[in-house]
Amino acid sequence: MANIQRFHVGPRLSEAAVHNGTIYLAGQVPDDTSLDIRGQTAQVLAMVDRLLAEAGSDKSHILMTQIFLRDITDIDAMNEVWDAWIPQGHTPPRATVQAAMAKVAYKIEIVVTAAVATVATT
Repeated sequence: MANIQRFHVGPRLSEAAVHNGTIYLAGQVPDDTSLDIRGQTAQVLAMVDRLLAEAGSDKSHILMTQIFLRDITDIDAMNEVWDAWIPQGHTPPRATVQAAMAKVAYKIEIVVTAAVATVATT
């Protein structure tokens, strides 16, 4: 049976899990919902960076990203932040859709799947 490593395990979900060299992140939402779409996007991408690093990877190893926007008209502003964050030459497959959010103040939620780049130390 393959080992599954979980990070930040809560009663309902874990923030990340690693299995067979693949990292699965839970949907990441902003902590500060007073921010505009650019601010919320930057905050969520910083969360993705931290979780990937903790699991032994980084954004250049992202395999797939799913982005959920409360308002699809925010896509251009969100893409400005995304384009500045993602390394050129490492843009992953991505889906971006409009979706109802768990909390109305969330403008964005991002789900990432990535490859492990190094052996995690946690």
